[in-house]
Amino acid sequence: MVGFFSNNAPWFLFFGIIFVMICIDLGVFHKKSHEITIKESLGWTVVWIALALCFNIYIYYLKGERASIEFLTGYLVEKSLSLDNVFVFLTIFRAFQVPLKYQHRVLMWGIIGAIIMRAIFISLGSVLIAEFSWMFYVFGAFLIHTAYTFMQEETKEKDFTKHPMVLFLQRYLPLSKKRNGDKFFTVEKGKRLATPLFLVLLSIEFSDVIFAIDSIPAIFAITQDTYIVFTSNIFAILGLRALYFVIANMAVKFVYLSYGLAAILGYIGLKLILHHFIKIPSFISLSVIGFALSLSIIASLIFERRQQK
Repeated sequence: MVGFFSNNAPWFLFFGIIFVMICIDLGVFHKKSHEITIKESLGWTVVWIALALCFNIYIYYLKGERASIEFLTGYLVEKSLSLDNVFVFLTIFRAFQVPLKYQHRVLMWGIIGAIIMRAIFISLGSVLIAEFSWMFYVFGAFLIHTAYTFMQEETKEKDFTKHPMVLFLQRYLPLSKKRNGDKFFTVEKGKRLATPLFLVLLSIEFSDVIFAIDSIPAIFAITQDTYIVFTSNIFAILGLRALYFVIANMAVKFVYLSYGLAAILGYIGLKLILHHFIKIPSFISLSVIGFALSLSIIASLIFERRQQK
């Protein structure tokens, strides 16, 4: 019994931190629905980034320098991919005309659901890689294809209210046509119905599944250590909600972000395909990913400023 707890202590510590932070977030600071200001969202963004960096120090003492670089690289990969997810969330909320004060609750529960789904995907990915070494080539080819789709991606916002999944749910889900504040369910004439906000939550969850399919293979190119894969992934997701409100309040669209993400995914895809022939040090991957992300964001901000002028 003592051996079990000592061997799994890092997992208990991680889940303990996540549980406490979610309780503080939902039970103290965001107990009541309200519009998130840019000051508040920036504050929470800094908190989540600082927490991830502190946890990276723990990784350094637990597993060594290489593991800490892998954690930071994986975190940066997931964070950069989540930027594109932020704009999808923004599009969904606009399509369903969700008031800003209700968006936080939807995102928080959406992220909790995302944590569960990521755990399933990561577990499945680790099993596939352990049993079938050729999965590296499959993951690599998939990421290169995804990079190509990022380059071809249209800039027009999609109307998620007409998405096939949404139309299917509207047809078969007992759904109320009226909002009930920030509630996901309501009772009308003695019958329990889902509110339109619940439909938004399902759309958020569905979009995260799509992004998970891209991001999970990407982080396995950085490391095959399940602990590092999972923790870096979850820390990036948990900071996603705060990051969303920063971007939503700034009303900035990173027009060149898709090119930066394409470069990152293309590089990681090639790294996976060539991993049996070329061993690329972790710090090089961290540098390439950081440079591609920074360049695309800076170029987007310069373009946005020129457009405003």
